[in-house]
Amino acid sequence: MPANFSNHINVKTNCILMELTSKLSQKNIDGNHAHTSVTHTFNPPQEISDNLYSALKDSCESCNSRLISLSGGLDSTIIAHFLKEQKPRGLAIITKDFVATDLTYCQMAAQKMEIPLSIHIADMKEILEAIEETIQILRNFNDIEIRNSIVMYMSAKWARDRGERTIITGDGADELFAGYNFLIKKPQKELEEEIKRVCAIMHFPTHKIGEALGVKIESPFLDNRVQNIAKEISPDLKVRNENNVRYGKWILRKIFDRYIPSRIAWRQKSPMQDGSGTAKLTHMFESFIRKNDFVEKRKAIQDKDGITIRSSESMYYYNIFRKHFGPPGHVKVNSCPYCRAATGGSKFCRMCGAFPI
Repeated sequence: MPANFSNHINVKTNCILMELTSKLSQKNIDGNHAHTSVTHTFNPPQEISDNLYSALKDSCESCNSRLISLSGGLDSTIIAHFLKEQKPRGLAIITKDFVATDLTYCQMAAQKMEIPLSIHIADMKEILEAIEETIQILRNFNDIEIRNSIVMYMSAKWARDRGERTIITGDGADELFAGYNFLIKKPQKELEEEIKRVCAIMHFPTHKIGEALGVKIESPFLDNRVQNIAKEISPDLKVRNENNVRYGKWILRKIFDRYIPSRIAWRQKSPMQDGSGTAKLTHMFESFIRKNDFVEKRKAIQDKDGITIRSSESMYYYNIFRKHFGPPGHVKVNSCPYCRAATGGSKFCRMCGAFPI
């Protein structure tokens, strides 16, 4: 397994990685072995598949970077498939102290595409530093966004510190092809309008983080041709049942099942925070702040700033935000009921992360 580890990894972690690598080798993952239970009963129209494949191929091959943020998810593995002949490198961020679901899959993708993989193991000190820097860059205390964005902060910083000027990400695939779990659960009659709404307001903190660190973020799924094709694809080709399981990004899974490991092609959506392990920060902050202290501090913030803090994690992020920027400005129209920041009519507050509002 080609893998270079950028942080010191203790003996226990080494043993885990060796065991995972051994299991992958024993299974001889060749892209077809792991998903033989799926019965393929329907295929998307060939013309649509060909056009989408061609557009993604062109957009990936037009990237200047040879460093892929490789989580082992569907989107980054598709990018690796198109660039494997150009000998790129992969980078995965894994937390040292929490379980990270990406650990197996990023190695699986790297093995299949035969590209070297650096797995950066982030300890708690680095994560807490990344949280503070990310909040300063994004200028919010949005717990969902911060939890996910610190992964890309650490990726971009890793790249910068090693002289890399660019990195490739899978941004845009979940919005354009209905990958989010809340979209998968939508009734078919509501899906088209909801996808349009999501695409109309989509934004990518990764690009803002990259700009702040001097690292250009390249996102092939956001290529104009890819976006135009995606917007013409029927919602029932984006969200569809396969082997009695409902999948988002169904058309991407069907097209690329033959090119990438099937366990990745049909891997359920895993947010960046789950893949890297940063989702466990929620529980960590709850253990840091006792319930009685939380209630007391929450009331103090409410009385002083007019902000309703929803969790211990949000409180930690808010205190950092307030230290650098003071309380957020309040607006009276289209405002979040928790932080009073402007929402522009969205159901999601970008300032504090409240959803739905």
